Amino acid sequence: MPTLAKIIFVLALAFSFTGWLSPPIALTLGILFGLSFTHPYISESRGIARTLLQSSVVALGFGMNLQEVLKAGRSGFAYTALGISFALLAGLALGRILQVRGNASFLITAGTAICGGSAIAAIGPILQAEEEEMAVSLGTIFILNSIALLIFPPAGKALHLSQSQFGLWAALAIHDTSSVVGAATKYGPQALVIGTTVKLARALWIVPLALAVAAVKRRRSQKIAVNGDSGARIQFPWFIAFFVLAAVLNTYFPAFERPAHWLFTLGRLGLTATLFLIGSGISRVTLREVGWRPLLLGVLLWLGVGLASLYFIRTGVISL
Repeated sequence: MPTLAKIIFVLALAFSFTGWLSPPIALTLGILFGLSFTHPYISESRGIARTLLQSSVVALGFGMNLQEVLKAGRSGFAYTALGISFALLAGLALGRILQVRGNASFLITAGTAICGGSAIAAIGPILQAEEEEMAVSLGTIFILNSIALLIFPPAGKALHLSQSQFGLWAALAIHDTSSVVGAATKYGPQALVIGTTVKLARALWIVPLALAVAAVKRRRSQKIAVNGDSGARIQFPWFIAFFVLAAVLNTYFPAFERPAHWLFTLGRLGLTATLFLIGSGISRVTLREVGWRPLLLGVLLWLGVGLASLYFIRTGVISL
């Protein structure tokens, strides 16, 4: 059985790098592996996943055009800021009410507030989140993304939303950019343009949130050290700075266009493989320890953000 587990793990990991698997499928395969076998490389897998995750976040910066983001941000800055603030406050409150333990509460909240899996990938290493916290948070977000991709277009048509209204709603209420693009594409070309640009502006909030989380984590660590405990050493999230540098290179250096495209593609493949590694670290024991509370938190927060943004869009409070 150990030999079989090693063979399956190596083959599945290699397959996740091919681009033939979507990130949710890779995460699901990883979880199925973790629930079915005793992980043969658990310590090595966690170290590789941490490094690959940060490298993939940097590479994804090569797919961001800052000019488009800033252009969208000027018109939708207030909506985005208010939406993110509401989601963060509501998520933290729900996490306390539901007594979600560890970092899963904040990871799910950050993923809902900003841009799903990308936000979790950026914030997780800063929080020093455990493998099961990352897997449960990502799994929750991907499940809700899949549901949103299916129900948002017919819901928009049933509510007679204009393409502009639907694009705004998708950008504010759906977690991942890819799902926003998928849902908006089904609705119409104007919805696609508005949804994509507003979502990109929202995604850029990863940077200030990551820096704020790192600062708070460092301050708490220093307080623990003052009280006589050495605590964990918190490092500045340099990979976030490289993420911004990647976006700058992609935006303002046309000669870098082809390498940027390749690096962005590598980043997506790396993130997919990372999700398999993270999922493979889940066992039956850790799944029982995490429980149903994080999933309920994600569902309630998503419904709250989606319904609130829909109400303000339909009443004309939010518009472009």
